[in-house]
Order: sequence, then C-alpha cells, then structure tokens
Amino acid sequence: MTLRIVSLNVWGGLLYEPLMRYLVEVDADVLCLQEVGRTAGAQSEWLIYRDHDVELAQRANLFEEISAALPAYDAFFSPTARGDLFDGDRRIASEFGLATFVRRSYPVIGQASGFVHGTFSADGWGPHPRSRNAHCIRIFDYKGGFPVTIAQMHGLRDLEGKGDTLARRHQADALVELIRHVHQGDERLVVCGDFNVLPGSVTFDALSAFGLSDLVTSRGHRDTRTSYYRKEPRFADYMLVTSAVEVIAFDAVAEPEVSDHRALLLDLR
Repeated sequence: MTLRIVSLNVWGGLLYEPLMRYLVEVDADVLCLQEVGRTAGAQSEWLIYRDHDVELAQRANLFEEISAALPAYDAFFSPTARGDLFDGDRRIASEFGLATFVRRSYPVIGQASGFVHGTFSADGWGPHPRSRNAHCIRIFDYKGGFPVTIAQMHGLRDLEGKGDTLARRHQADALVELIRHVHQGDERLVVCGDFNVLPGSVTFDALSAFGLSDLVTSRGHRDTRTSYYRKEPRFADYMLVTSAVEVIAFDAVAEPEVSDHRALLLDLR
C-alpha cells in the first residue's frame, strides 16, 4: 500500500478546468497547494490581481471549489495576507495562501502553521518580498502502521531573483523550527513546495539537519515549470525526503499542464 503526496503551485487557478480535473484524477492522499485564494462574498467566479503593470486573473474561491470537488478530504487553509482583487473597478478583499487537503482515512494527529517570512497582513498584500508561511502536518497510515510528517512552504519571491539572501536564510531557519514542533524523531518526513530558490541554496543546508535529500535534483529533473513560464532559470519547486521514506515513484509532472508550475508527485511507503 502506497501513500501519494502531490505538491503544486496552482497559480491562483488560472488554468481552472484542467487544474480541477487533475486534482481529482491524480487521486492523491495529501495535496500541498500554494497560491490558493478565498474571497468571502465574491459574486464573480473570476477576479483580477493588479500590481503596477501586472494583471492576472484569479479564481475567486478556489479553496472552496477544491473542497467541494474533494468531499472525502479534510481541508486546511493558511492565509498569508488579505488584499484587494478587482471585479471591474470594484475592489474586493481576498485572502491568499496555502491549502492542504488530506484524505480522511489518514487522520491528522499533529500540525503547526506559521510565518517563515514577515507576518500576516490584513490590509493589503504588502511590499516585496511579501510575507510567506508554511504548514506542517503529521498523519497516521493505518495500513502501514506508521506516522508521516509532511511540511509545505511557499518561499518568498524576491524581485532581484532566486539567489540566496539574508531573508531566505532566516526563512529556512524558520521552516526548520516549524517542522521541529511536529516531526517526531526518526519518523518519515517529507518537505515540499514552491521554495523560489535555486539548487544549492542555503535552504537545503538548513533542511539537512533532518537528513533530507531533494528528489528533484537528485533524480535528474532540470525543470519544474511548464510552457506557461517563459523565463530562466526553471527551478522553483522541490520535494525532499528522509532515508526512512521508501520512494516508490517520483515525478515532476510535465503533462497535463495545469499551472505555470509542474506538479511534484511522490508515491511512498
């Protein structure tokens, strides 16, 4: 019996129809999703994010829509900020952050969430690099007879690029401390997400305290983006495991394209 974990930056649901099909059909036991929106009282299905010369369509209530599509899952939402999206010229306050979905046959026996950069912003998205958070859960596999700790992070976005900075060093240390609150000893541990860093980052030095190794780079994957992303470099997303995790299969999924990021899919036992 294997446990399937999928990590994906969903790009605000911009590719909504293929995204929703994939999230259902991939049949994951745990979904770790970044860039998920939730908008109380939205009357439109789509809203617009505006930041200077950038305009990007966002699914207004993606968290609720995924929850409805996955009724057999426990759903957790961890917002980083509440800022304005637009319905035409009308401003609508919307939340943005992480979502974690866990099949109910795997009970959540521990969890922690917190900020790895900045703090919660209730009155706007804030200046760059904007606040970022992480969510860590500990679940129990009844059939396998063991617990697994799974942590996800959406790393800060620096307008200067993905190189290491003091803020990224502090972010990595904060992620390690968050995981320590949940992870128990030598149990299986998986850490994943859109880290927004390059291979060789100090992020991985910090996570090495747990004996984690990255499946993206160690298995020869050189691309975690899809054709919707036009820039270089093409690393952003990572999935790390400890030696206690038996990897049955791993892929940075090229097809279908459901975001400007590839989904990372891990089968373990």
